[in-house]
Amino acid sequence: MSAGTPSAPGTGLNTAQRAAVEHGKGPLLVIAGAGSGKTRVLTTRIARLIEREEVLPRQILAVTFTNKAAGEMRERVGRLLGEDPAGMWIGTFHGIGARLLRMHAPLVGRTAEYTIYDEDDTLAVVKRLMERRRISHKEFAPKAILGEISSAKNAMVEQAEYETLARTPLSKAAAGVYADLEPTLRGANAVSFDDLLVLPLRILREHAEVRTRLAERFHHILVDEYQDTNRVQYEFVRLLASAHQNLLVVGDDDQAIYGWRGADIRNILDFERDFPTATVVRLEENYRSTAAILDLANDVIALNEARRGKTLRATRSGGDPVVILECADDRDEAAEVADAIQQWRSSRGSFGDCAVLYRTNAQSRAMEEAMRRAAIPYRLVGAVRFYDRREIKDLVAWLRLIANPADDEAFRRALTAPKRGVGETTLELLAGEASAAGVSLLEMSRRIESVEGVRPNTRTALTELVATVDKFRALATDTSVDQLLLQLVAAIGYDEALRNEGPEGLERLDNVRELVTSAAEVIIDDGGEVGLRPLDHFLQRATLVTQLDQLGPDADAVTMMTVHTAKGLEYRMVCVTGLEDGLFPLSRSFDDPAALEEERRLFYVAVTRAGDRLQLSWAHQRRRNGELLPGIMSSFLRGISELKVERRSTVRLRSTPRLAPSYAGGRRGPGGEGEFGQRRTPTWRPRQDHEVPSFVQDEDASQDLPNFVPGERVTHGKFGSGTIAELSGSGKEAKVTVDFDDEAIGRKRLVIAFAGLERGFD
Repeated sequence: MSAGTPSAPGTGLNTAQRAAVEHGKGPLLVIAGAGSGKTRVLTTRIARLIEREEVLPRQILAVTFTNKAAGEMRERVGRLLGEDPAGMWIGTFHGIGARLLRMHAPLVGRTAEYTIYDEDDTLAVVKRLMERRRISHKEFAPKAILGEISSAKNAMVEQAEYETLARTPLSKAAAGVYADLEPTLRGANAVSFDDLLVLPLRILREHAEVRTRLAERFHHILVDEYQDTNRVQYEFVRLLASAHQNLLVVGDDDQAIYGWRGADIRNILDFERDFPTATVVRLEENYRSTAAILDLANDVIALNEARRGKTLRATRSGGDPVVILECADDRDEAAEVADAIQQWRSSRGSFGDCAVLYRTNAQSRAMEEAMRRAAIPYRLVGAVRFYDRREIKDLVAWLRLIANPADDEAFRRALTAPKRGVGETTLELLAGEASAAGVSLLEMSRRIESVEGVRPNTRTALTELVATVDKFRALATDTSVDQLLLQLVAAIGYDEALRNEGPEGLERLDNVRELVTSAAEVIIDDGGEVGLRPLDHFLQRATLVTQLDQLGPDADAVTMMTVHTAKGLEYRMVCVTGLEDGLFPLSRSFDDPAALEEERRLFYVAVTRAGDRLQLSWAHQRRRNGELLPGIMSSFLRGISELKVERRSTVRLRSTPRLAPSYAGGRRGPGGEGEFGQRRTPTWRPRQDHEVPSFVQDEDASQDLPNFVPGERVTHGKFGSGTIAELSGSGKEAKVTVDFDDEAIGRKRLVIAFAGLERGFD
């Protein structure tokens, strides 16, 4: 191969990139800012080592975090060389670990034909071990037990040490299962996903001859996304690099956002501690974003103390100013985001250029509905569409059964949400009896005492289900759907069932809250009107939503995802939403400086996904559990120089006197927040992981609602003027009956909290 070909390694590099690619021997740390071409540096250096330095491909080990990235790296190296780098080890940490483990499986009690258990397989083993130790699945969710063990393994905490450190009931329960897990897997000639890291490391640490042979083999080791490595991965790399010390790690401490799953930012911050002779190269030229976007990103991340320091510089000229959008509430925000995307498509590009980012998956629901109303195609990345999520389908099935007791499919789903100990055999027996009698499954359950062969506890479970449906059918005639859902979730113990699923269950609880909010919005859209069956209206909307066609992979569509999911991606236009204290950053970070710095790094990642246009939005009010709660502008937005952004407020906000825009007076947020970095305790905050979510509404929550009296004249934004005829209920459920002057409208029953009634004004 000729070095003079267009693909010759090293051509077209900037000064810093060339310094990294042409580095000689010894350890090298490359601090690679967002959009600075780090993948090009890695692949070009590999090609140069093979072509110019005459390093054999088999002497090179390249490690990254995803199979896709590993495949792309191999392909790019092949293009540079003109042939596949046969013999080179390139893959993920888990892939490299699996390969090493097959070579030396007997050293950890396996054979080369070992089986890799996925999460479901490992979870099944954990469940059996819990049963053997008489650990209740209801008291400790198997997923939570497995999560404890996984965290311990990835922090290099052996079972014996973990047992001595266990203090909480959960960790003590996990300690016993941890002790049994390895012998059980070894007996099955199997390994868990975590073992693909832990067992190879054990081989390297305990068998010097293997460590020496591998360390001598790999003359050069290159690691991508080094800021995301945990302690096991760090130690694995350190041991393999012990012979030649030719270790190149590429990463960005400002994009270290996975501390919650074990990544240790100290690995990149303290690189020179273990490699004192290391050279450090900073890639600061950004090829993705405009100067306005990078100026804001640099200002924000500069407030973090745990960082090595760098300043991104734009290689592009021009560009739009960053927009900070102040909204009335989350519905207003979603509508404005949809409008901004429509404007982008009509004047600048396509829907596929655009991404909507948010802190939590539960926030997607309002955005999804806004996109549908605006007829904008969208796809969710890393999440299931809101109404397709399991917990949403479960509760919608309950609502369907309450609305229509003859809905047998809804009955079958409700019976298992949560599980009631009614097996398939009993269900088929019940179905047979119901078919013979010509009645629904629910009606047959009402007659369960007449069905032979049913166990007493099963009869009790079915009788309780019937009683629950009957109770909520009565409530549904005069109760708003959000209140109906809140009471239903508590009555069937669904919140407790989800909480027992561990961290994933807690995220599902957030989605349940969003379902309650969605139900409340049905009443808002109707101007607060309560018909005889608001439940029917809600179910119609939910059903139509679930029947939307799925978009094909090549469709021109907006991408919506959490910021964590967006890492490594880029879009011409990015809208970052929900920038309120308590949501972004999350409230649990307020009392933990390290957690707050990680939240700020996450915001930095969000900002640097944008190439041409960036819009940051926050809302004065946001619905949680169907209740409108006040929001405070995120501390990440306060104190940003007016010269670097364009501040806007929505039409709806400007037309709402009590929610006046907060930008007219300079750089102060609502309620008089101070400069950037100063924090006020937020009025509200999302649930923290260790908190018990509440689904019981506070009766005093609506104490600030206006007090009306019969005979009083009022005006409604949709129905016009009228006279109050009756009042009923209290708190969030307070209702008013109004005789409107327009005979075509007549008498309406409204929920006061959502009606927006004003006194007088004939």
